[in-house]
This record gives sequence, structure tokens and C-alpha cells, in this order.
Amino acid sequence: MESETSAKTQISAVIDNIEKAIYGKRDVIKLSVAGFLARGHMLIEDVPGIGKTTLARALARSINCSFARIQFTSDLLPSDITGVSVLDAHSRDFEFRAGPIFANVVLADEINRTTPKTQSALLEAMNERQVSIDNITYPLPRPFVVLATQNPVEYEGTYPLPESQLDRFTLRLRIGYPEKLDEVRILHRKGGEDPVEEMQPVLSAEDVIVLQNLVHEVKVDDSLVDYVMAVVQETRQHADIELGVSPRGTMSFYQTAQAYALVDGRDYVIPDDIKGLAVAVLSHRIILKSKRKLTGTATETAEKVVREILDGLHVPL
Repeated sequence: MESETSAKTQISAVIDNIEKAIYGKRDVIKLSVAGFLARGHMLIEDVPGIGKTTLARALARSINCSFARIQFTSDLLPSDITGVSVLDAHSRDFEFRAGPIFANVVLADEINRTTPKTQSALLEAMNERQVSIDNITYPLPRPFVVLATQNPVEYEGTYPLPESQLDRFTLRLRIGYPEKLDEVRILHRKGGEDPVEEMQPVLSAEDVIVLQNLVHEVKVDDSLVDYVMAVVQETRQHADIELGVSPRGTMSFYQTAQAYALVDGRDYVIPDDIKGLAVAVLSHRIILKSKRKLTGTATETAEKVVREILDGLHVPL
């Protein structure tokens, strides 16, 4: 009981801290914290100027750990991310110089602006939390999370993320425009200062690891496991879906539901956790058939199909 109370206090402190920079988006903030505690990576996808980078920076700033920001551009090389071996003039040996991927929180800003070759430098890091260079494997620090941003409406000079990359993102988040009163609060910030720069960490890296371990202790009733599987199975046999959710996606769905319950102050999952997370966890993992793609943007249509699946399934009580 004491550990649950402590976890609730710590998680609330992180959420409140991030809200100093992102006004009126508590639901999105809770999702991002849940994704972090589920040991997942997040793709923040929205139009420019909404606060994608601010959300990522605020989450990183709330944790007392290392942070690296990589601005993805067309001339970025894989070694610019992972690091490179350099010949030491004195010892005549090659010395590995770690790249920015060796941070606890990595912000991959505008990830779709770099080439597929450079994007692939993230695959091993995101899936196995290690980097292999010159036949040597280097473990990444714990905790480790990649927070990537991209603009879904600008296509010139961009490279769409391949399915293998998308499947490694636990959540795809959209922030959306702020409400009028929240935008007025933004206008009234003193001198246009960046609120993230004023933020102080409220958790240590060790605190985060403890919370991540607590996620696995959150109870999931057998009926809810069946519900998760029913949703996933339906993505694999739906008439409008070419490729359904992978087993990795199923695991992400399950673990994120546990993490969201913990963020909400519970040690058990409820049906609303699963239903509320389905779009964010599953919609970027499915590939639609061509006929359905014509009905709108790929993102909006995929989300609509996932909602249709949820509406057609019985929700356990």
C-alpha cells in the first residue's frame, strides 16, 4: 500500500510539472507518462507549433537524467546518432565515441526528415536497447526512451517511416490545438519565456526504474486479457485491414494498459484503460487496404477503423 501511495505521488508530480509547459492537455500528458513507464517509445505527430517538441522536452526535464536532442535532417548520418570509432594518435587503437543515442531520453526531432538509412540506426536501440558498432555491442542507459516528432501534413523533403520503425513506437500521440483560455495563458507568459527552461526535475532515473518495475505488478483480469486479444485478432481479420497488429504490438497494448492504470492511481486495469488506449497504441501498426485509404488521410482512417473494431466488440464488465 505504501509503495502504491508513493508511486501515485511521484507520477502526479511529473504530470503537474509537465503541465507547467503544456496547458490543458492533461490526457495527452498522462498518455506520454504511461508510455514512458511501460518502457515504450513515443511518436508525437501533429502540425507545426502545437507543442510536440515542448512536450518531449518537458517530460525529459522532469526526470533527473541525461537528455539528447537530435535534429533529423537529410544529411544526417547513422554515425551521427550512434557514435563512431576514432583512431587515437597516441595509443594507435580505435576509441569509441558515443553518439547522442546514449542518453536516457532521446528527442528525435522531425524524424521523417532523414533518410531511411539513418532512420534504421534507431531500430536496434529502440528494440533491444543496445547499439552494435564494429562487432561490439554497447548497452544503452536505463531508463531509455525515444521521443520522436513529425509533421503529418508536410511531405516535401520527408521520408515516410517504414512499418518496422512504426511498430517500435508504443504510442502515437496527437496534441491538438489548445482551448481558447489555455492559449490566452500562453500569451500571458512573462516575456515569452520558455517554461521548460524553468522546470526542475521531480524524479530521479532510479525512481523511474522503480515505477517501471511496478507496472508489471498491476493486475489484469483474465476477461481483460481476452478483450485485448479480441481487439488484436480483429485487426488481423478485418475486411479493410491488409496487415494487422503484430505480437510486439499486443505486448505494448497490454503493458501500456498496466502503466496507464498505475498513472491513474490503480493497481488493476479496467476496460476503459484498454478502450482508451487502443487508438494510440494500435492505429499506427495496421496497414489498410487500398480501397479504405481513399476515404481520408492514412492516420485518420486507421484511427477510424480501430474505433469501428472497438464498437463492434463486447466490453467485459
